[in-house]
Amino acid sequence: MFDSPHRRYNPLTREWVLVSPQRTQRPWRGQIEKTAQAGSPPYDPDCYLCPSNARAGGVRNPDYDGTFVFDNDFPSLLPDPQAGEQRSTIELLQAEAEPGICRVICFSPRHDLTLPELALPDVERVIHTWAAQSRELEALDWIGYVQIFENKGAIMGCSNPHPHSQLWATRSVPNEPAKELVSQREYLASHGTPLLMDYLLEEKRSGERIVAENKHFTALVPFWAVWPFEVMITAHRAIARLADLSLEEQASLAAIFRDVTRRYDRVFEVSFPYSMGFHQAPADGEPHDEWVLHAHFYPPLLRSATVKKFMVGYEMLAMPQRDLTPESAAVLLRELGE
Repeated sequence: MFDSPHRRYNPLTREWVLVSPQRTQRPWRGQIEKTAQAGSPPYDPDCYLCPSNARAGGVRNPDYDGTFVFDNDFPSLLPDPQAGEQRSTIELLQAEAEPGICRVICFSPRHDLTLPELALPDVERVIHTWAAQSRELEALDWIGYVQIFENKGAIMGCSNPHPHSQLWATRSVPNEPAKELVSQREYLASHGTPLLMDYLLEEKRSGERIVAENKHFTALVPFWAVWPFEVMITAHRAIARLADLSLEEQASLAAIFRDVTRRYDRVFEVSFPYSMGFHQAPADGEPHDEWVLHAHFYPPLLRSATVKKFMVGYEMLAMPQRDLTPESAAVLLRELGE
């Protein structure tokens, strides 16, 4: 590709990212993060998410032995389907009520095991739970989108170290999937094939940004990646939602999730922080032939376990910028395989 400053286009969001390969050698005298303390116990009597413990709101958890799902005690959204009648009518001051459901999904009863440290059958159980939760909430006639995500590590704002993910189901389609919806619809209309299917073919032709693959999924560093070690996992067929995956596909997804997150932990020999989320089609009852199920991993670490990428200044006011090229990141992740 280029060895000088250039910008790359993201066809999913129709946005650009500035790539500055020459800056990888610059000295760093900025913020140094503390590394996470190792040695968490399998059970923490003071943890709100461990089995049989009381949560902050006073509810006591069951003595669960697999995944555990509960409505968030301090949700960002409230399940009030009738709230949609509340809205502002001023053109430049628009606002409207947004009802929704927020849930927490604990990966296992173990306080000390993150996703890459779980046995593969336990990761499969997590995937099954994500799919089942999506199916349940998408069936509600007032829910328009189900967002599943994980914030791993204190550096990502995770408020409880017990490994868990979250689910926010909203009436409207949020900004990022809404942008992807428009792009994928228009691409299918003009090309006759799904955008991410054609993109995956291009990536397989070169192979330089592929990290791992199996029968049903491929993990790669996107050509337009913003974060230093960003990864996208995409399905091999045009499937719209987690709930539509076959059991075999769910097993493949679990395997590649475990593979990618274990590679992450080897990059700087720490429990690698990230924000991860699925982008699936809206829950509107439409077939969505344009959509290809995919997940985004956004890790903040840049050059060591204590130096992270900041999105400030130019990134906040102009456009995202990265130093390490996606190709270099892919090579490193690929070489850190099993």
